[in-house]
Amino acid sequence: MVNKITALYCRLSNDDDLQGESNSITNQKAILLKYAEDNRFPNPQFYIDDGYSGTNFQRPDFMRMITDMENGKIGTIITKDLSRLGRDYLKTGEYIELIFPDYDIRYIAINDNVDTAKSENEMMVFRNVFNDFYAKDTSKKVRAVFKAKGLLGKPLATLPPYGYVKSEQDKNIWLVDEEAAAVVKRIFKLCIDGNGPLRIAKMLTEENILKPTAYWQFKSNGTIPDDKPYRWSARTVADILEKIEYVGHTANFKTRRKSYKNKKKVKNDKTDWAIFENTHEPIIKQKDFDLVQELRQNKRRIQKNGEISPFSGVVFCADCGSKMYLCRSQSLTSEQEHLKCSHYAKFQDECSAHYIRTAVLKEIVLTEINKLLDNVHNNEDDFLKTAVEVSAAVRFAELKKARKTLGQSEKRIAELDKLFTRLYEDNVAGKISDERFQLMSKGYEDEQRKLKQAVAEISDFIYNNEQKRADVEKFLDIIRSRTRVTELTPEVMHEFIEKIVVYAPDKSSGHRQQKIDIVYRFKAATATIVADRQEYSKKRKAA
Repeated sequence: MVNKITALYCRLSNDDDLQGESNSITNQKAILLKYAEDNRFPNPQFYIDDGYSGTNFQRPDFMRMITDMENGKIGTIITKDLSRLGRDYLKTGEYIELIFPDYDIRYIAINDNVDTAKSENEMMVFRNVFNDFYAKDTSKKVRAVFKAKGLLGKPLATLPPYGYVKSEQDKNIWLVDEEAAAVVKRIFKLCIDGNGPLRIAKMLTEENILKPTAYWQFKSNGTIPDDKPYRWSARTVADILEKIEYVGHTANFKTRRKSYKNKKKVKNDKTDWAIFENTHEPIIKQKDFDLVQELRQNKRRIQKNGEISPFSGVVFCADCGSKMYLCRSQSLTSEQEHLKCSHYAKFQDECSAHYIRTAVLKEIVLTEINKLLDNVHNNEDDFLKTAVEVSAAVRFAELKKARKTLGQSEKRIAELDKLFTRLYEDNVAGKISDERFQLMSKGYEDEQRKLKQAVAEISDFIYNNEQKRADVEKFLDIIRSRTRVTELTPEVMHEFIEKIVVYAPDKSSGHRQQKIDIVYRFKAATATIVADRQEYSKKRKAA
């Protein structure tokens, strides 16, 4: 044992900082070194984890100490008290009772009078339980403060999203970082133009634009990390495209931890988010953000020539509802390129082989968009009146009823929260048994869960109805910004059109006629066209 290390282990978490100097690393080192010297323990060596929770046993220096122990280098481990070793009573007990003895390690916790070389350790189990309870209680209090802050609309993120910086006067206020914001705007613009996250990431990488983590490091200390600072990933781009914070809103409670012992983050459902609107300056317009979210739901395939078809992810088969994909090859001219039902290619007995040429569809869509522009510019008031189809009286009655139900449900949820608190206090005080507590709390939890689900559905109904006129106004803003469309690009297509439905051709008249439905964005308008192949062939020859 003379040649082996005496490991003096120190640990300090952020919560321990609140208790003052008594648990500081400096104080722990002084106590441990004096104890080792007074008791003539050989070869003292410090292992220090500063800023790590006692419920986490993957601490860097703790793992280094365990590795040295497994390699036979350590004879004794000393801590100031049991809580420095850990605050999980199961894991701490496992190390002291099983793992340390297996490697002939003597463990000493000075302030708790624990020494495994002696037999006076009867209270150790209870102390470990109390340390575990302390960690649980602290975690509960931290979560309560965290929740209160989040419900007030203050951002909970340690760092603001790429494109923002914290104000020096108030850390809860985000300011636009113009340099990074320009990159964010470009990412959204590239997506609207038809590029996916992988393609955008390659563009940014080729242009040697610092990725977010490297950019933050450069802004904080002026250095650029050596580990691929310009290598953007598709996941990073996708995360930026999904952040609602870029339209000026704060979204709290997007993630949670499973428990105070399991620090792994899991994503919350969007219905559990707390969103506070207009809390900071937006980088992206709401209409552009909404457009990108819809585009992200439909994958757009890049052709071998590097182009993206404006119809990618937008055209659907009327018979089976499947997407129609572009058929393009070197053997086909631009006039022969066409869209075909994707379902028919796999299951020929379940749909027909109908198709439509892209040249014809482009001409139809361009014609209809320009018709719509002329119509709205000349009769904007009539268009607005027609677009808002739902009767004002009916909508008012439905909304009134929904708001009343919503108020009652939210009131009952608040009452259940109070009942939970009283029930817990009665159980702790011994007024009701554990079995009764479990039975009653389960009933309350079931009722609250159903109410919350109903509240979410009612809130969506109210929001959708109140947004109907706002959606039409957004569509009008797009139309007002244009006078005429001369080229059908992915951006134009997705600005105006939500989807196009293509029907099977009808040849009963002797000509190939095909019905097409165009559904404009925000459901503000629809158009049904019957395309005649002969008619369009004559038009194209004349042109």
